[in-house]
Amino acid sequence: MRRTRSGAVILCALALAALLPGLALGAEVSEQINHLLKFVETSRCAFIRNGTERDSEAAARHIQKKYDYFRSDIHSAEDFIELAATKSLLTGRPYLVRCGARQAIPAADWLRAQLAAYRKGRK
Repeated sequence: MRRTRSGAVILCALALAALLPGLALGAEVSEQINHLLKFVETSRCAFIRNGTERDSEAAARHIQKKYDYFRSDIHSAEDFIELAATKSLLTGRPYLVRCGARQAIPAADWLRAQLAAYRKGRK
């Protein structure tokens, strides 16, 4: 009996050790996604979805809904951008972002640049 219990403890410890890197990655990815959502919300940029401009708060709510829908398919911040913040599911048209007087750019490019800057700042 003692040998079986020791084996079970060892197996549990090994299973937990195997899960820890995944949990850390999950927390890091979650932090990056939360940062991107907050970045969108507070950007004060115009978001163009299917030809209609929306404010940054409405855009963040929309992206959050898509994130919630695709959550099981999202394993990285890049997945989040691709699935929740790149294009319309209905029309396939890309989301665009216009900040101030600048020309509109694809939202995916804008978010990838922000993600790179965020990661660089975290190092």
